[in-house]
Amino acid sequence: MGMAITIIMVMITTATIITTITPVMIMRITATRIMIMTTAMRMMITCMTITCTTSIAATTTIITVIPMLMTTNDVGRSPSAAGGAELAALYRLLTWLSPAFPIGGFSYSSGIEWAVEAGDIADAAALRGWLATMLTDGSGFCDAAFLAHAHRAAELDDMTRLREVAELAAAFVPSRERQLETTAQGRAFIEIARSAWNCAGLDEAVAQCDVIVYPVAVGLVGALHGVPLEPLLHGFLHALTSNWISAGSRLVPLGQTDSQRVLAALEPVVLATADRALHASLDDIGSATFRGDLASHRHETQYTRLFRS
Repeated sequence: MGMAITIIMVMITTATIITTITPVMIMRITATRIMIMTTAMRMMITCMTITCTTSIAATTTIITVIPMLMTTNDVGRSPSAAGGAELAALYRLLTWLSPAFPIGGFSYSSGIEWAVEAGDIADAAALRGWLATMLTDGSGFCDAAFLAHAHRAAELDDMTRLREVAELAAAFVPSRERQLETTAQGRAFIEIARSAWNCAGLDEAVAQCDVIVYPVAVGLVGALHGVPLEPLLHGFLHALTSNWISAGSRLVPLGQTDSQRVLAALEPVVLATADRALHASLDDIGSATFRGDLASHRHETQYTRLFRS
């Protein structure tokens, strides 16, 4: 732009000079000088044309780029189809595994109530140790592995495999009260999914299973709704651990801060359990938490009980 202004000023000056030339002076100008002046004028006009063209092109580019940037920003603010599906899956995952989801999880302690009465769990440290064992070597790992296999079977539409997983998961329950706990929550989960979160293939998948325990219900519903296995598995174990801590906090009792300390301390245990369950075959599933199994048996004969298991 500065070059264009300079050229214009030179042209104005030149024009002024030309208008002040007298006829006598014109007579004295040789043909060579006229040719030089003409060539100079042509060069200035060419430069000016180039400059103006460049400026117009730059302006056009700016005008073109601004809407593109605005469009890009709009796209950034609007979720893509893939992003929308991921957000929908996250929404359902948070809903299904929330304490507010009405499957009655708050009314079961998985034997923790008897363990507190027997003195096995008396403080936050004892609760953390008990739950770490349940996650690593007990029902936590087993349920997570059954969830993973049910998810894969439903995702592949392998109903024979899904039926086998459901039967094995029901057979692994160590006591009558634990069976009540996991089957009641499994039925409730399926019924709520049918009523509020129904999807294609759900009825057919459920019909293949005589008994559906809670982790199998979560796995098959999650698969049919397109919720990826890994976050579903981590969410399930987090919800299970949180429910156990909630029971322990009411029974020991523990304060809210101590309860959160226990949950924070169990984070690496939950992550490791989820990783093991993700890669476990059905032959790898098993538990060795005899005291926990005994607690689930003894609970039904307790004189005073707050929980159903």
